[in-house]
Amino acid sequence: MLLVEHARFQAIFSRQGGQLLHFQPRGQRPWLWCASRWPRGGAIRGGVPVCWPWFGRHPSESGWPSHGWARLSDWQLLGSEVDERGVRLSWQLQLCDWTVTLEVELGEQMKLRLRTSHQDSEPCQLSHALHAYWCISDVARMALLGLDGAQGYDLLKRGDCQQRGELRIEDGCHQIFDHGALVQVQDLAWQRRLLVDTRGGANSVVWHPGSRPLTDVSWREALGFVCVQAASCRADSLTLKPGEEALLELKARLG
Repeated sequence: MLLVEHARFQAIFSRQGGQLLHFQPRGQRPWLWCASRWPRGGAIRGGVPVCWPWFGRHPSESGWPSHGWARLSDWQLLGSEVDERGVRLSWQLQLCDWTVTLEVELGEQMKLRLRTSHQDSEPCQLSHALHAYWCISDVARMALLGLDGAQGYDLLKRGDCQQRGELRIEDGCHQIFDHGALVQVQDLAWQRRLLVDTRGGANSVVWHPGSRPLTDVSWREALGFVCVQAASCRADSLTLKPGEEALLELKARLG
C-alpha cells in the first residue's frame, strides 16, 4: 500500500493493480468506495480498478480472469511529484509486448489517464476500462444525470437500450452506453454532486449489482456505491497496430 497525505487530501494506492483505493479531500466525505473485506490473491473490489487488456470476459479464453490481468498484477511506481496544488504519480505494468502506464493527478480534482503501448509484430485487440466505484449514501437515493438520450446495450436484459431522463437504480444495472459523457452523481442524502467525466473513452458504463450477491460484500455494504466507468469495450474495442498507443481518461470533480 502507498498512503498519500497532502494538505488538500488523503489517498491510498495498492501496488497490486496500480489501483487507487481511496481519495478524500480535506473536509469532505470520501469520493471512492472500497469493500471492507478483500480476497486472498484475488482482485480488490473498490476504488478504481484497471480493467486491461480486456473488459469483462475474455472473448476466447474462458479460464482467463474477468477484466484482464492488470487487477491481479503488481505494478511498478515510476515516480511522483508533489506541490501545493496536489500530487502526480505514474504506475507501469509490462506484460509480454504490452506496456501500460497509469498517470494519476490528485488535488481539487481527480484525473486518471491509462496509456497502452503495443510493441508486438501483429495487430492486437484491446478493450479497457477505469472501473470507478463512487461512494454514495444510498443507491436508492441517488440519481445519475447527463445520459439522457444515450443509446447502448443492457447486459442484464441482453438487449439495446436508450436512456430517458435521469437514471435511477432500483434493482441492479449494467448498461454500456455508446459514448462518453459528463455524468452527474446526485446524492440527495449527502447533498453532494460529483461530476464524473467519461469522455476520455468511447463508452460510459453504469453498474450496480442490485440484490444480486457479491462475494465478500454484504447487501447493506453494496448500497454505498455506484460504478460509473470510462471504457472502450464491446463494439468499441480497439485494434492496435505495432507501435500504436491507446489512451483512456477518467476525471471527477465536485459540481
